[in-house]
Amino acid sequence: MTKSKKSGSAKKEVAKLSRWLHIYLSMVSFAIVLFFSFTGLTLNHPNWLGGDKQIEEKHKGKLDLKWVNQSDTNKIAKLEIVEFLREKYKLKGAVSEFRIEDYELSIAFKGPAYSCDAFIDRESGAYEITEIKMGVVALWNDLHKGRDSGRGWSWVIDVSAVFLIVVSLTGLILLLFIKKKRIAGIVTVILGLIISYLIYLIFVP
Repeated sequence: MTKSKKSGSAKKEVAKLSRWLHIYLSMVSFAIVLFFSFTGLTLNHPNWLGGDKQIEEKHKGKLDLKWVNQSDTNKIAKLEIVEFLREKYKLKGAVSEFRIEDYELSIAFKGPAYSCDAFIDRESGAYEITEIKMGVVALWNDLHKGRDSGRGWSWVIDVSAVFLIVVSLTGLILLLFIKKKRIAGIVTVILGLIISYLIYLIFVP
């Protein structure tokens, strides 16, 4: 096989692989693109669909003094306290902070579109809880940003980003194989980059 034939065969294989990746990854990432596109709008305009609304709930009660009133702070029943509050008030989110001070304990629960702060008096065991819940749109917005959504969702965002990068690159590779549209396509890509940069310079403070 001559060098030109080998080169032509390699180009065909690259084009074939790029087409296959572009088509099927586009189908797989369709829902991803739709989700992040839609939530891009709701993030930019949170008041459109009530994404800025929130419900605040307050709770009060008293804990077992044995759990909180310990001279040795290592013996404070962290797990029991957290599980008790979760069970009693159906608290959500992950524990993002558990602070132990001389006279008070403070616990913060964080999740997408959700936050909860508990303050416990170590001398009496009395506690106060403030729980803030937001709607579905706020939940989508926090998932878009990956805020307080956990390691699993962080992986979803990373994989989604890789999918979209591959879809974009394979689309560009396919364009390079179309002789009649190659130059116009490359010029359009360059113009798109320049316009995006100009928008950044003009409109971003």
